[in-house]
Amino acid sequence: MNDKSMLLIISSDPYKESDAAWNALRLAKTARENDVKVKVFLINEGVDTGRKGIKSPENSFDLSEMLKEVKSKGVEVKYCKTCVDRCGVGEGEMIDEIEPGSMPVLSEWIMASDKVVTF
Repeated sequence: MNDKSMLLIISSDPYKESDAAWNALRLAKTARENDVKVKVFLINEGVDTGRKGIKSPENSFDLSEMLKEVKSKGVEVKYCKTCVDRCGVGEGEMIDEIEPGSMPVLSEWIMASDKVVTF
């Protein structure tokens, strides 16, 4: 088993003029398929990647479904609870598969990861 680890931080708005969140989730899936331990942290506008009820634009992937898929493959996913509270997105509006996180969690994840990639 591979003992490498990667943290992907998604801070970009998931559907506005960027495929950053989509590419981050594609990378998470590929890395897991190669036995890399992967964690994903949603912060800033990136928390919208894990919101319930966000309709993906036409010809776009459903990113919350992609999050659920990578989670089912063993990727740990958390979102910044402060960002959710600050942006007015109630915790109940996040998909059930992900958990709230915090700056201490993000700091711990960064220090424990072999690679950190931001999107």
